[in-house]
Amino acid sequence: MHYVETKDVVKQFSQHLALNKVSIRVPEGAVFGLLGPNGAGKTTLIRIITRITAPDSGEILLNGSPLRREDIYKIGYLPEERGLYKKMKVGEQAMYLARLKGMTRDDAHREIVKWFNKFEIMGWYNRKVEELSKGMQQKVQFISTIIHNPDLLIFDEPFSGFDPVNAELIKQEMLKLKAEGKTIILSTHNMESVETLCDEIALINKSEVVLQGSVYNLRNEHKKDIYKFRLLVDEFDNSELNLDLLTNVRYNEFTDIRIKKPLDMDKTQLIKLMLDKYKIASFEEELPTMNEVFIETVTK
Repeated sequence: MHYVETKDVVKQFSQHLALNKVSIRVPEGAVFGLLGPNGAGKTTLIRIITRITAPDSGEILLNGSPLRREDIYKIGYLPEERGLYKKMKVGEQAMYLARLKGMTRDDAHREIVKWFNKFEIMGWYNRKVEELSKGMQQKVQFISTIIHNPDLLIFDEPFSGFDPVNAELIKQEMLKLKAEGKTIILSTHNMESVETLCDEIALINKSEVVLQGSVYNLRNEHKKDIYKFRLLVDEFDNSELNLDLLTNVRYNEFTDIRIKKPLDMDKTQLIKLMLDKYKIASFEEELPTMNEVFIETVTK
């Protein structure tokens, strides 16, 4: 079941075609990565899904039905361009944003207290926003995004401005939200986060979807026949085997090597060749990182 689906979405601004027949399918209860270089069209697509702007053509489906105005209350959106009222008190700001999303004052207050305590910012409840660090302001905005318990959460560069400890805190909260059945769209340039958080991705480049699928499958599709061996030897001698040796590193009692498999040899033959010469502690085929997949795809 796809919770969000866009079909042939087109959006043009003056002479710039921002989106050209963009179709994506976001599975229900998944973390979906929306990736692409700057200016590719990601934010435009997000603004269309959140009804901030309208497409020139195409269709947006939410839970199988055309997107309606009232569906906005089912969505929590953290934009890349953060915006809090600097002179407002932190608690008042959170209450204002919660009320905009249809919450009663009592419900909003209860949730604000719960999340402020969880994120350890309750002591700043009556301080002005301008007194907060950038990271603490980010926490307030994250809380304001999820406070009304939406079914769909859209995070645009959510780790920007966070130190590693707080970035990990946000990652863990996102995983908890996924475990609760929330559907999450994550737009980020942090490919490490894509690998740890995302089930599926769509990569937009030059206004079009150029790659879409599960993170695991896409990494497998882009592998380069590189194998990593950990050998129980002091030194690896490649003079006789004459393999395409990429790295050769001594590590305690092991030697770690990376080999590009010859075109005329299958995996089984390569392993047998190595076993005939060395004791193998472990081996595995190397998968490219999502960063490598990203670069390879957008620079074709």
